[in-house]
Amino acid sequence: MTTSSHPQQAPRHPGVTLTDTRPGQRIRVIAVDAGQALVARLCALGLTPGITAEVVAVGAGPVVLNVMGSRIVLGHGMADQVRVRPAPPAPPGR
Repeated sequence: MTTSSHPQQAPRHPGVTLTDTRPGQRIRVIAVDAGQALVARLCALGLTPGITAEVVAVGAGPVVLNVMGSRIVLGHGMADQVRVRPAPPAPPGR
């Protein structure tokens, strides 16, 4: 039996990145694994841990989100640093 002296590292936070989501999916931001400048920029856009958003587009172009009635467009580099998990469906009438 062989053992590794280098255990595999788990992701810093659970969930998936924004680039791993699909259009129409409701997500909840759980963490931003980035430096202080990007965290501050995303916070200014309203994309903070705990916020719920809808994924509008993911693909070859940028990631587009609907956050509190506003569209936010992120490049893949930024979106790869935002960790999310599925969110429950929106309440009726929203």
